[in-house]
Amino acid sequence: MADNRNIRQELYDRIRATSRDEVILEEMKRMGFWRKSDDQPTVPELLIKKEGELNKELNKLYEEKRKYENKEAVLKEMRMKRMAETKLKREENKKKKEKERFEKAEAWKKQKEKEIIYLGEGVSVGLNNIANNVAALQKHKLPVFKNENELALAMGIPLKELRFLSFSRKVSSVSHYRKFYIPKKSGGRRLISAPMPRLKQVQYWILENIFNKIAVHPAVHGFALQRSIISNAQPHIGKEVVVNIDVKDFFPSIHYKRVKGLLQQLGFSEKIAVILALLCTEAVTEEVSIDGKNYFVQKGERVLPQGAPTSPAITNILCYQLDKRLQGLAAKNQCSFTRYADDITFSFNDAATNAQQLVWRIKKILTDEGFTVHPDKIRIMRKGTCQEVTGIVVNEKAGISRKKLRRFRAVLHQLKTKEAETIHWGHGNLASAVTGYANFVKMVKPVQGAAFQQQIAALLQTNRLQYPVTLTAKPETKPQTPPAQNNNTPKKEDDDKPWWNVV
Repeated sequence: MADNRNIRQELYDRIRATSRDEVILEEMKRMGFWRKSDDQPTVPELLIKKEGELNKELNKLYEEKRKYENKEAVLKEMRMKRMAETKLKREENKKKKEKERFEKAEAWKKQKEKEIIYLGEGVSVGLNNIANNVAALQKHKLPVFKNENELALAMGIPLKELRFLSFSRKVSSVSHYRKFYIPKKSGGRRLISAPMPRLKQVQYWILENIFNKIAVHPAVHGFALQRSIISNAQPHIGKEVVVNIDVKDFFPSIHYKRVKGLLQQLGFSEKIAVILALLCTEAVTEEVSIDGKNYFVQKGERVLPQGAPTSPAITNILCYQLDKRLQGLAAKNQCSFTRYADDITFSFNDAATNAQQLVWRIKKILTDEGFTVHPDKIRIMRKGTCQEVTGIVVNEKAGISRKKLRRFRAVLHQLKTKEAETIHWGHGNLASAVTGYANFVKMVKPVQGAAFQQQIAALLQTNRLQYPVTLTAKPETKPQTPPAQNNNTPKKEDDDKPWWNVV
């Protein structure tokens, strides 16, 4: 019964879709009551088919008419159609953007493996400029790097490590510097930023292969090859008046952009200059703890850190114009002029020279060059008083303060009878402090210094005086000096005074 209803409904649907005659014709052909024409259909067949086609079109028109008579239904259908098209287009765009993002990320990943394209906010400008001034580099006998890969290869480190060491982060969980304070001779404390081993090795490479090849002004004696605190003091021996001025915050006065500009002036491309400048500077940071984890947050701009082996050499090169102007002032006033890091010394014999006016002119030149004079460290030493230049007495000949020598002899004598813990000399480990001072005395007074060294050696053998367990010199006592900078002078990376800093 159900099958009959289905057959009947199917028949009605066919008649509704075409026409009654066309359905009858198809059924008669199917049952064999109408002969099939293989060549061409007969006229009655054509008429029946044409009538069926017209009925289809008429039904379609009736359907559209009914549809348009109901405006809301038409609008709803149009909206649904538009929404469907929009949804389809949105999905296609989403897939397209996801594909583009994936391809871009893959391209970025591959590019990062081959080159440095970003080093942090505010410092990545210029990383697309890889043009070197080859003539300038050759003039200074500096290496030519076509790209960062050649630089990393020359340093002997992978490109990813070069990126890691030079990347500038506003907030980081890692610091490339170990910070601590050391006492100043004049009182207070000085912050030292000692680079960690990996960065320190890279900075020594930069120092040896780039900055040590640049000539400095003849008046510079600090951190310069074949010069020392003794050579710095010699031009001022036996002068009527010695004027000494200290520059305030010498290294922190040199910021990242000045270092980058110097490297570009030497001939390096802007990209190489950016990388090298980032390796040699450090932002002022503050260590904070959140949820038990330490973070280093930048508080200021990147500057030369006190404690990096490259900082003194960079300042010597950048101060060439300053030294030239100060030398011109000295020549005009018939003075001798030297500079040891941030320690500036003028001396003269001409009674007509006004020392106060000379100090004013020096301060003016320093201000013009971007430096500030320390107001509490301006000394005018006249003959008849103890005249000292970087720890060397220069009244008649290069010497050492008798008062300090007497105190040092007393310390060595006390070490023979007292425990080392009860004796104070310098800062840090006592053995390192007295050994350093004996070496200093030997530079100025070879015979007396050698005698001191023998006494210290005897004390070391009796175990009354001991070096620290780790024989590597601590940064707060005597910073390491690269071999090429060894000019038989006790070196330090943060001060212009002898490193033992006698109290």
